[in-house]
Amino acid sequence: MSQTSNPSELNPTTEDFAALLEESFSGQSVLEGTVVKGRVTAIENDLAIIDVGLKTEGRVPLREFAMAGQPAELGVGDDVEVYLERIENAMGEAMLSRDKARREESWTVLEKSFEANERVTGVIFGRVKGGFTVDLNGATAFLPGSQVDIRPVRDITPLMNTPQPFQILKMDRRRGNIVVSRRAIMEETRAEARSEIVQNLAEGQVTEGVVKNITDYGAFVDLGGVDGLLHVTDIAWRRINHPSEVLSIGQTVEVQVVKINAETMRVSLGMKQLHNDPWNSAEEKFPLDGRFTGQVTNITDYGAFVELEDGIEGLVHVSEMSWVKKNVHPGKIVSTSQEVEVMILEVDSTKRRISLGLKQCMDNPWDSFAATYPVGTKVTGAVKNITEFGLFIGLENDVDGMVHMSDLDWNLSGEEALAGFAKNQDVEAVVLDIDVEKERISLGIKQLESDPMEGISKLKRGDTVTCSVTAVNDGGLEVSVGESEFSAFIRRSDLSRDREDQRPERFAVGDKLDAMITNFDSKSRRIGLSIKALEIAEEKEAVAQYGSVSSGASLGDILGEALNKNTASEPEAKEAAPTKEIVEEAPAEETPAEEAVAEPVAEETAEAPVEAETESNDDVDEGASEDATDESASDSE
Repeated sequence: MSQTSNPSELNPTTEDFAALLEESFSGQSVLEGTVVKGRVTAIENDLAIIDVGLKTEGRVPLREFAMAGQPAELGVGDDVEVYLERIENAMGEAMLSRDKARREESWTVLEKSFEANERVTGVIFGRVKGGFTVDLNGATAFLPGSQVDIRPVRDITPLMNTPQPFQILKMDRRRGNIVVSRRAIMEETRAEARSEIVQNLAEGQVTEGVVKNITDYGAFVDLGGVDGLLHVTDIAWRRINHPSEVLSIGQTVEVQVVKINAETMRVSLGMKQLHNDPWNSAEEKFPLDGRFTGQVTNITDYGAFVELEDGIEGLVHVSEMSWVKKNVHPGKIVSTSQEVEVMILEVDSTKRRISLGLKQCMDNPWDSFAATYPVGTKVTGAVKNITEFGLFIGLENDVDGMVHMSDLDWNLSGEEALAGFAKNQDVEAVVLDIDVEKERISLGIKQLESDPMEGISKLKRGDTVTCSVTAVNDGGLEVSVGESEFSAFIRRSDLSRDREDQRPERFAVGDKLDAMITNFDSKSRRIGLSIKALEIAEEKEAVAQYGSVSSGASLGDILGEALNKNTASEPEAKEAAPTKEIVEEAPAEETPAEEAVAEPVAEETAEAPVEAETESNDDVDEGASEDATDESASDSE
């Protein structure tokens, strides 16, 4: 008996074919975007025909199978992994890529390495903005320029197309970004090497190294895996402005380990420590007051440094640079690299200091001036400066002398005398004093002429002098005393005893007159004169010599009688003697009349001193009293 088959299975319909086709396409869509295995079925020109199943084939360029720049080694029948991008339904051809397959494989491996913080191997193959591109076995990564090496690298050509270890710093698969670092690997390797090298170093050890880099503050020396800093102050005992003056990159130098910091792994090096310290014998080599030649190495605001020998420098302070140039910048006196002769002023080996003097090796202009122009010598110079206390005069060899305001004029005040001078004016003066140690010269201008007061220096209070009127004003008279040019002033109230004659205008310039010295002060150079005091003194003297006004005679009578006595002969004088007897033998009845006359005179005489209290001195008081007595006597007669 035969078996009966299902009619639908023996004769499939159109719907059955559509379902089978849909099932086939759905399987292909699941594989799109993944890595699939395929087999090389043929190689045509530069393309490899690969069968990935699914009843379809794809073409992949042979260059995608190349590794590290080497040509692809691929043959028919080889199994390979490719990336299935999509299947073109119209043509039934698969779009395949070996690069994307390798990239997908790399990403998977790189993610595992990134999570485990492991190194990866890559090749630098291109340059982009800010860095370089690295091939990590199919995945492209970015290498920033700062992450290429520990120090900036000028030429990266030797590093390109060479497999090297890298450290993944950041990954983003969705965006396809990978950032790697070569520097991190080098620092880690360097740290390990440095730790080992530092452990084998000891302070004071002498070793060799290669200068790798030079900066303003020193040089970095490679000690075979670890860099040590050779500071500029440790290169040599002498002053070095910049390390490049002594060192160059690539130079092999012998250094001594000065200090090791185990925590920071920093090593300090020195070159000068390999030589003897020149300061140990500085005091013996450079005795005090010794003269040596050196070179100016540096100039500052406060002085200049002079190198006496390698490692020994001294300072010439600005005050020791010139005898005459004060408050001048040292750069205007010396220049860098100039050879100068200096004197040793002080040596302090402990503080490593030497004080030098530049001016001490030159002739002292103050000594020369003192020898050429002793005190009392006349000099000529221009006014360099005018101050509130005097003048500064420029003399020979840039030496300045000062004329104090009190030495400008015998008669004028200091302020008035200063007003008569101008800057750059040529003047003549007399040397009054020279102080070489203090570098001072005192000059005088008024000393060019004799002191007017010398002519009246022997006068004293109460002496009578003859004066000449030099000026007339409302307050009195300006006069010159005697034959000298010494000036004095007679006040209006001292011009006469009589108030009506106390008028200055009754005098004229050039008039001669006599006056009494009422005050004489040689220190203040002042003299007081009075015509009034002279008149009172003369009257007092006449009264004392020839009689009293109380006897009834006037001053004119007394003076007239004195003149007659001087001109009369001796016989005539004898004949005149009985006159006195006659007066003395006057009748007794006249006596009451004389007594009557004497009483009012005595009263007026007693009142006279009260009025005389207004006078300026004792002589005036006494003269006023006598004057009052004379007037009373005259009235009574």
